[in-house]
Amino acid sequence: MGRRMRKENSEFNTAFVSEAGSFLKNRDFYGCVELEDWACYVMADGLDTDTEVNSAQITVQTILESFLDKPTMSKRRLTEYIKIAHEWLQYESRRVRLKAGFVIVVTDYTRMVWASAGHTRLYHFRGNRIALKSKDHSVAARLAAEGQIAEDRVDQHDERGNLNEYAGKPGMIKPYVSDKIKLADGDVLVLCTPGMWEGVQDAEMIDAVEGANDPQTLADTLEEVMLSKQRARIENYSAAAIYVNKIFHEEPKNRKKWIKRIAIMLIMLLIFGGAGIFYAVKSAAKKAELVVDMLQYEQNADQYVKEQEYAKAVSDYSLARNNSIKVKDPIHKKLFTEKMAAAQTLVDGDAHLKEGDITKATASYTKALELTESYSMFNREVISERLEQMTTFQQVQDWITEGDLKLQNGDYSGAIILYKRARTAATETAYKDALKEIATKLETAETKRADIKRQSRQLQADTLEQKGDRFNEAGDYAGALTAYEKAQEIYQEIDMLERVLAMERKINKLDEKLNPPVPAADLNTDTAGFGSADMSGMNTDLSSSTGGMNTNNSVGSSSSNTSNTSNTTNGDTNSSVGTGATNAVSTNTTEIESEEQPTTEGGDS
Repeated sequence: MGRRMRKENSEFNTAFVSEAGSFLKNRDFYGCVELEDWACYVMADGLDTDTEVNSAQITVQTILESFLDKPTMSKRRLTEYIKIAHEWLQYESRRVRLKAGFVIVVTDYTRMVWASAGHTRLYHFRGNRIALKSKDHSVAARLAAEGQIAEDRVDQHDERGNLNEYAGKPGMIKPYVSDKIKLADGDVLVLCTPGMWEGVQDAEMIDAVEGANDPQTLADTLEEVMLSKQRARIENYSAAAIYVNKIFHEEPKNRKKWIKRIAIMLIMLLIFGGAGIFYAVKSAAKKAELVVDMLQYEQNADQYVKEQEYAKAVSDYSLARNNSIKVKDPIHKKLFTEKMAAAQTLVDGDAHLKEGDITKATASYTKALELTESYSMFNREVISERLEQMTTFQQVQDWITEGDLKLQNGDYSGAIILYKRARTAATETAYKDALKEIATKLETAETKRADIKRQSRQLQADTLEQKGDRFNEAGDYAGALTAYEKAQEIYQEIDMLERVLAMERKINKLDEKLNPPVPAADLNTDTAGFGSADMSGMNTDLSSSTGGMNTNNSVGSSSSNTSNTSNTTNGDTNSSVGTGATNAVSTNTTEIESEEQPTTEGGDS
């Protein structure tokens, strides 16, 4: 019979969802390969902030490349593949340290082996219950293991993201690699990053598995449950669901019976003949492993101290100290206790500083200088500088407090001066926590001052407008115009558009009063006036001519003048010029008649 292909005689279905959440870039990465006899699934969570390189992608691709080259379920080989990815991240850490947490599942379609480092998780469901949930490499998980917190508090604990194992960390990596686990038909595997499991509780995950019939539905349901929590900030989140609908069933072989018999015989031999030797060897091996771990924890912690990541150093010094207790090594126990205490004082100092308690921060940094004197990995110059900064920090806090009092009392200008003074000092000493606080307080004070100034300017404009109204009523249009224009300028300054337009209307009305429109000229009147003037001139000339005429023509002249007088009088009564001309003509006519009448009478005689 030919060889049976495992993949063809099994049914593994998979689907995944991966989104950036509230961020522009998604730093999670998922990948898988399914070969004829093996399959490998890898989920990784990028822990760094590098904008050019995706550490999760590097981790997944490197592990899958190694697996494709030599597919295996060997714990030693898988550890080597993880080490290659770890060293590759270290090599690529040129700008910032590249870091990634990950979980790996390798299967031969009958069994599986899983490995992890960090807090990317594996959930194994069987019969709608959690058969396995991977342990995180975090301080919170350690506290739960030591019984200091409840197991169900790990997912929401403040230290859940404080990791002591991940790819790209300083020094060597020590991932967890499981033994082989038998799979069963109907099993469901879920690989997910913290962005997903922090928003989906175990009970909700069980309900989702129970309600889904395929991997895509399960992945989508988990996403819906997580998003329904409506958190203000959503981290990158990813989940991959693997449905083991049917595993590959191996044909039984007689060889297994012989292996089982031999194993039983060896166990009996050890029990009755070599139990003491076996126990001694196992105990020595366990102790050697604890010592190796202890020294590795110390090396990691020392590196964290050099990088001034004191909280992580405290965690690893604590792990090293625990191992020293287990192997009964009092010398190393004392050493780790002192290093841990020194690092803890720096952690406390930073915490007090963040809370604004300069007095306690100063005390912590002073104590740190004393405790770190014997250990070169602590940068004592940095600690001394931090201690010197406390004087300036205290002054910054005093200025902030004094500014708060002035703000409370309504002295906004005084508060602004003090806040700016504090901001300058905080900027020069890199007091970042205070800068955030100062920025908020300064904005509040400036807003309140601007409101007061605006109200004052509005009052000035209102007063000017009322003054203009009084001038207008009194007939002082020029004074009203000046007041309205000043009021309009202030309204414009404080962005009161409606009042600006109202002033514009009042100003326009004043312009009409100060500069009334000139009436159009009456063409008929002007023509009549000028006609009278011309006639007057003509009569005058005519009178002069009559004076020099012969008596024979005097009657004709008189008649002519009388006619002119009549025409002039009826010409225009509204024009002053015309009236004057009429009067002049009338006078001249009278004089002419007086002079000529006797001549006429004499002529008749």
